[in-house]
Amino acid sequence: MSVMMSGLMVLAALLILLAVGTPVGFTLGAIAVGALVLTDGFDAVEGVAETFFAGLANFGMVSVPMFILMGAAVASSPAGKDLYEALDRWLYRVPGGMVLSNIGACALFAALSGSSPATCAAIGKMGIPEMTNRGYPNTLAAGSIAAGGTLGILIPPSVTMIVYGIATETSIGRLFLAGMIPGLMLTVMFMAWALFDCWRRGLGLADLTRRYSLRERMQALPRVLPFLLIVALILFVLYGGVATPSEAAGAGALICLALAIVIYRMWRVRPIVDIFRDTIRESVMIMVIIGAAELFSFALSSMFITQSIADWIAGLDVNRWVLLAIINVFLLVAGFFLPPVAIILMTAPVLIPLLSSQGFDPYWFAVILTINMEIGLITPPVGLNLYVINSIAPQITLREVLVGSLPFVMLMILAIVILSIFPQIVTVLPDLVMGPAA
Repeated sequence: MSVMMSGLMVLAALLILLAVGTPVGFTLGAIAVGALVLTDGFDAVEGVAETFFAGLANFGMVSVPMFILMGAAVASSPAGKDLYEALDRWLYRVPGGMVLSNIGACALFAALSGSSPATCAAIGKMGIPEMTNRGYPNTLAAGSIAAGGTLGILIPPSVTMIVYGIATETSIGRLFLAGMIPGLMLTVMFMAWALFDCWRRGLGLADLTRRYSLRERMQALPRVLPFLLIVALILFVLYGGVATPSEAAGAGALICLALAIVIYRMWRVRPIVDIFRDTIRESVMIMVIIGAAELFSFALSSMFITQSIADWIAGLDVNRWVLLAIINVFLLVAGFFLPPVAIILMTAPVLIPLLSSQGFDPYWFAVILTINMEIGLITPPVGLNLYVINSIAPQITLREVLVGSLPFVMLMILAIVILSIFPQIVTVLPDLVMGPAA
């Protein structure tokens, strides 16, 4: 059987299993085992467990469940509600200030949780009903939260960036720094569009008659600031060389859990059990995908599919920017069907050597790839954030969520173009703090 035919069969099997709702980790593992048996016989099964474990046998993996625990502790507390209320009381006199408050709360909560679905759920539960009650259309209310939630995989600390760093053997600390300015840039772009959209529709003007005293504005800040301080300290110890990512993640998770218990008086056993349950569930899901992706990559390499794809792309007689555009389209389409972790593990080992040979910086590409993954989170058919919004606000249809998200998708595409023209936006902060990359 030719390599092309083998690749088409693998692709067809992948699409069919995903279409019928098979979990991504199980899909990758089943196809990998089937491919190995077809090419090398049943003797190949002996190395399956070892290959699967090899994908997880990295000390850096310890940081993944720790950062997830940190986010779960914050998500299970009223911290998201307090973030939203604090920003709303400062921005209420701005036209459309409630939308800006939600986007800003999403950006701040993203730094605490590192998870897009958790950010959507935590801010959306409070923000969407408030916006619709004050006359904001369903599309804007849902779309702004869905898009704001995607910032969770870009603004550090980001689980997606950790997985990218492990898969490509690049510095996780440098990746965190690389995502900081683009994350803030996207936040400002989202806010600018929301401000313009509300201004042209005349939305949020009724809020101008409200008044909050300075005491009311400061009321929620003491409960929120300790969590934001934890994020700042984690970044400081990472870039100051005080601790490794795993050590910083462990300390951050412990402190966030303690703060959630003390500040919000979560003394009962059930909330704490729920925090660890959510952490274990998400961590196991990610670990299964990572191990299965390692097995899937091994199977593709054994069938020479990976090498053939790399050779085909490298053989394209096109400008390097055309090549980058082709890769972006591929990542965009892949994001429609697969979660970010799976895409990174399946594509990064193939694309990074190719892009590096064309003079593209791997840390810059990490941000480009992540923004593509953000678009995938708010576009069907998978579009995880769309379903999260629909589950917490069932009165808003999926169509309304999607329509409201489309302007923000266009802003993300614009951000990719801007970062491609000015890659220094990504690289300036890592180079300034940690020196030029080797």
